[in-house]
Amino acid sequence: MRFDGRVLILGTTSGAVARQLAGEEISLDEAGILRTDVSTDEITPLQVMLNYDDKLARFAHTGLVINGERPVAENALVEAGISVIVAGRRYGKGSSREHSPFAELSAGVKLVIAESFERIYRQNCDNLGIFTSTDFGLIDRIRAGEDIPVDELVADRDHLAASILRAGGLLAYGQVKLKGANRLSVNCIGPQTLAQKIISRFALDVADLDWDMASGTGGFVRADYRFIIEYYCPMAVHMLDKAFGHPLELEAPETIILFEDHLSYAHRSPTHVRLGLLDGVKNLSEAHRRFAKTYGLKNHGWLVGEEGSEGISHAMMIERYALPGRIVVGTDSHTPHSGALGCFAFGVGTTDMANAFMTGAIRLNMADSLLVHLKGQRRIGVTAKDIALTLLSMPFIKKGGGLGKIFEFTGPIIEAMSIDERATLTNMVAELGGLTGICAPDEETIRFLKERRGINFEIEDWMQSDEGAPYAHEIVLDCSDLGPMLARPGDPGNGVALAELEKPVPVQIAYGGSCTAGKREDFDHYFEVAKWARDRQMRVADGVKLYLQCGTLDVRQYCIDKGYLETFEAIGAELLGPACGACGQCGPGVTENENQTVISAINRNFSGRGGPGEVWLASPPTVVASALAGEILSFNDLKARRFEGE
Repeated sequence: MRFDGRVLILGTTSGAVARQLAGEEISLDEAGILRTDVSTDEITPLQVMLNYDDKLARFAHTGLVINGERPVAENALVEAGISVIVAGRRYGKGSSREHSPFAELSAGVKLVIAESFERIYRQNCDNLGIFTSTDFGLIDRIRAGEDIPVDELVADRDHLAASILRAGGLLAYGQVKLKGANRLSVNCIGPQTLAQKIISRFALDVADLDWDMASGTGGFVRADYRFIIEYYCPMAVHMLDKAFGHPLELEAPETIILFEDHLSYAHRSPTHVRLGLLDGVKNLSEAHRRFAKTYGLKNHGWLVGEEGSEGISHAMMIERYALPGRIVVGTDSHTPHSGALGCFAFGVGTTDMANAFMTGAIRLNMADSLLVHLKGQRRIGVTAKDIALTLLSMPFIKKGGGLGKIFEFTGPIIEAMSIDERATLTNMVAELGGLTGICAPDEETIRFLKERRGINFEIEDWMQSDEGAPYAHEIVLDCSDLGPMLARPGDPGNGVALAELEKPVPVQIAYGGSCTAGKREDFDHYFEVAKWARDRQMRVADGVKLYLQCGTLDVRQYCIDKGYLETFEAIGAELLGPACGACGQCGPGVTENENQTVISAINRNFSGRGGPGEVWLASPPTVVASALAGEILSFNDLKARRFEGE
């Protein structure tokens, strides 16, 4: 294969990227330390995701930040003739949006070389036919005009990834290999993890693919449900109509679920309004709904006569659909949310889902399991979010130790947790870099399914990991001494204990919501702080706006039944209808200028994702306590300060 275009090295030396885009060829040494953690939010900023075809080429890497600057202008990669991109560790981290590699492909990029890749990003590249490599020796050979053998480019990839790349992408591969695939007969030898057991029950027998489910190998599984959100649905339809014409023959359409959860508050998003994106939102929603109507698919859409939607996809999947021991797949990196039930749930890209619509088969690269044992006893006021932020701050995780892994959460802390709290941990496996997170089902799982869904579920003997099951690594965290945690702006891994803040951090906005923190127990936490404040005639501090947003209609009804809403309103909070909202910069709760700071219960705070200002991550009680104080403060510290004032 010949790469006729130019190489762009994303180095951190001042001006290095701009020089290359202007036509200069520089070495790795001249480029300086490679930019690490390039996120999909930077490759395709949120506001460009209303595009879902080749127009995305204009916006590739326009959100990239190096040394505080954005060196890539609109259409710069196309005009510079870039065909190879070079970067550092964890390239493509963050959101599962396939808009990012699709934008790169449309701009002419055929190869990405990096020290390591985020799992979903790399799989999306495979599916689109973009090569990825960790071999930096290719740079000089490509610049010398050498033809690079395809066999060499895929030499370190599993058999399936190599086959998909040779076929030119997943859609072409799927039509030849996956139609009508049956269950694979797997003989499991030795102790197994819960994840291995689930996958073995739903693995598919694919021609020319001898899948033994060994770590690092790829195969296909059948899922209970496949779900897609409005950001990705039109792109999937565009791909399918282009490849197969119209109408489409969807596989098992009754197990396909659509969600409009991201954009129902776009009319109140400072970014969408300022940039004139509401017509694009309308077009995207119309395309999404047209697909649902054409094929009679279940669509959980916007509310009628009020703001909001029926609910966030992940939250609704655990409330309505997911079951222990089964498989759920969705087009969002936070799909592992349902792992709190003991369900194997993972996120995929748009091409993966488009292929699954046609074949029913879901591509899965088998991963090692990582055991997270949480021991000790939680202090009062410490939530699962604090534990998640602690895990994210660990050197092992920050160095990429969790990349692509299956996180299995165990220990007395987990056993004492509600499903809502477990879901915070499995949800944020996306930030930990993992494939999915899972908790073995137990009596709490049975209680949840009975209370929330009226299901009398019986746990089967196999629904747990065997003694002696294989784990690639074990993290043991004693939670006894943990206090409220924060993540400094820029990355969820920028963890810091709240007690260690060097100086007060004033806030202008506080947001409680999202799939991570819009559940029933999260609202129990919000209410506990709000009631304490109401009992003392306290309100949200002057100059601060507090937004609280339920994850689903069921959560909102729970709050109504418990009498929470009156208390929230009494302290000055604004209640929002169910939706993703601030998490995707798609509604209230984001900054409007660089001088604003928000304390937020969402799951990620990459640069620019929450607006131009600074976003600190925190737990639900810390968010409300900070809104009341006007600065970042824990609930315990707020109570102590009030006591001292009295």
